[in-house]
Amino acid sequence: MNTRTAALLERYAPPILGGILILLVWEFLPPLFHVSKLLLPPPSAVVRSLWLIYDRGLLVENFVVTLAEALFGSATAIFFAFIVTRSLIIERTLMPYLVGLQALPKVALAPLIVVWVGIGIESKILIAAIISFFPVLINAIVGFSTVEAEKIDLMRSLVATRWQQFRIVIFPNSLPFIFAGLNVAIVLSITGALVGEFIGADRGLGNLLLQLNFNMDISGMFAVLTVLALLGIVLYALVRFLHVRFVFWAKPDNLRSGSN
Repeated sequence: MNTRTAALLERYAPPILGGILILLVWEFLPPLFHVSKLLLPPPSAVVRSLWLIYDRGLLVENFVVTLAEALFGSATAIFFAFIVTRSLIIERTLMPYLVGLQALPKVALAPLIVVWVGIGIESKILIAAIISFFPVLINAIVGFSTVEAEKIDLMRSLVATRWQQFRIVIFPNSLPFIFAGLNVAIVLSITGALVGEFIGADRGLGNLLLQLNFNMDISGMFAVLTVLALLGIVLYALVRFLHVRFVFWAKPDNLRSGSN
């Protein structure tokens, strides 16, 4: 077995084996304790419900809507975090109000946003952006403020403009922190999209969950929840891949191995 194969097994074998163990326990343990399948459907029933939902054409369209809401919400959060952190005056002016906004329960804000913006995709993007905004903002502020003074002095000695200082030194220095915020924000954006869909929507996985709940289709609800969990895992893995790809000088795995 070569080194690459061993590394892949070391990374992926534990979660795969753990998932198989969880599925086996979930499939065979509840019947031993006489737990009704109506309350806790086994994985086999969940898979059948997932195929039925897909066969009816309900899965793909609603999945794409929720995915778009989450991605656009995260992108909007990144954009506004960039705008806020580019100016120290704007940051100091808005920071107290942004902290206050973060302290507000988003479930209470969501109905107001739906009333103001409507039940379309725009309100879901806004809710997802509000929920995922703060982690990106805080990490961006930390990244922009932890640049070594020697690097800035060197750029100034080379008569670099403020934009050149930001592009060459400040922004690359902040990327590990921004990606750390994105790891949290990308998952929170899914929650934000679902909150908006629960309040008022005619499409999306959140709306599908409400329909299945109204029909008391418990296995169908578990199927949609499984899809949401897989979506979160895939988006998180995508952010980590982009982290390793674009921030090659500060890979998460290298940082961990270097600290041991």
